[in-house]
Amino acid sequence: MMKKFSLIALLCAFTFVLTGCFEDLDDNAIANSDINDFVWKGMNAYYLYNSPDQVPDLSNDRFGINGIDDRYEKTEEYSEYLNGFATPEDLFETLIFEPLDPFSVIVPNYLDIINAQQGTTLSNGIEFRLYLVPGSQTEVFGAITLVLNNSVADNLGLVRGQVFRAVDGTDLTTSNINTLLGQDSYTLNFADYDNNGTPQADDDTITLNGESTDLTKAAYTENPVHIAQVLNLTNVNVGYLMYNGFSSNFDNELNDAFGQFQAAGVQELVIDLRYNGGGNIQTAVHLASMVTGQFNGQVFSKLFYNNNQQSQNRNYEFTNALSDNTSINSLNLNKVYVLTSSSSASASELIINSLRPYIEVVHIGDMTAGKTQANRLVFDSQEFDGNNVNGNHNYALIPLIANSTNVNDGLVPTNGLTPDVNIVETPSTFGTLGMISEPLLAAAIADITNGDRSFNRNIDFPILEEISAKELKSPIENLMFED
Repeated sequence: MMKKFSLIALLCAFTFVLTGCFEDLDDNAIANSDINDFVWKGMNAYYLYNSPDQVPDLSNDRFGINGIDDRYEKTEEYSEYLNGFATPEDLFETLIFEPLDPFSVIVPNYLDIINAQQGTTLSNGIEFRLYLVPGSQTEVFGAITLVLNNSVADNLGLVRGQVFRAVDGTDLTTSNINTLLGQDSYTLNFADYDNNGTPQADDDTITLNGESTDLTKAAYTENPVHIAQVLNLTNVNVGYLMYNGFSSNFDNELNDAFGQFQAAGVQELVIDLRYNGGGNIQTAVHLASMVTGQFNGQVFSKLFYNNNQQSQNRNYEFTNALSDNTSINSLNLNKVYVLTSSSSASASELIINSLRPYIEVVHIGDMTAGKTQANRLVFDSQEFDGNNVNGNHNYALIPLIANSTNVNDGLVPTNGLTPDVNIVETPSTFGTLGMISEPLLAAAIADITNGDRSFNRNIDFPILEEISAKELKSPIENLMFED
């Protein structure tokens, strides 16, 4: 469980937003082998897959030490092992159980992670997807999927669905996307997307149109309650919530949205998690309790840790109050609609998986990411928590530390959750979020108003090859943290 941070960490987090406290550590030089020692012992203590048959090098017997108990004792063999890695990142990569873990990360500056958990990052305010240009294996174009409220991009008038083909006048390719789009400042060169009147993608064209916008990243704190509105349809009031991150700092704003739904007499609810990569487990419990309300005190989800940490196994229960004791605004629903994409992960999947034993969950959209495990921020300290952290470096680990299940011990499948109605959004079909004509929301409304769950326009959508650019993503994207 993540404990309170030491005074130095708190002062750094709040005084130097988005920067490190230890920009220059020359006066407190620390050998890589000492940081490597922290990496190995932190992974030995908490990593979910630390058994010898999964990661042999994490076995205590391998070096004659016992992880936490012998934390500052090093055998000769162990010291030689640590010195065999040039960087902490090199060692960390060898300790990952690759078949089941694309999610654990090591970070050189934990202060950035603390800020990101609180919702503050360097951002220009756009989220986008990257695709191969039809007919090419190297040319790339992007499409804006989301413009964050009151952000740099929002203030410049950028909108969802805009397509860009170049950055700083250079056409995007598979080899330059990370360099061009990883800058703090750049110019987006926009293009027109033409499907040429056919449902197939192979004849689609993307042509620069001469329009461009200069974007510069700035410190930005996102309220994850992106849209909360009531759709007054014939004979039914539908609540629509676009929720983009399970951030405990905004639990009251989330609760206020449900107060709005409650006051409007909402009878049906659509929760849009298509761009929600996860966050805090307790916030997911709060959201589930707002949807329902009739299961207070019953088990919502469970966490199961590795053999070293079995005493930490725990249950999360439905609740009628937030962590600050504010009463939760509950709708007491027996059915909810959840919209997803391949970016929906962790706590977003937890909502679907852990609500299903209690109420009907109609899942609309794309397959989810397939992450059932929880993470922890592991520091270089005596207990690996935020107290008395080693001030000679800022490295921290964010390993997978527990499996999360529903009340029936059901895991989220590694290939993701399969939607009841399969709709994969593409640049030519984006539509305006919150409008009843937007394809994913339209599918939910069709089921609400007509009981027509066969509504599926996936066959009309061109299938494009999407490009992954991990270097452009936040290190905590798709992660799910204990509180």
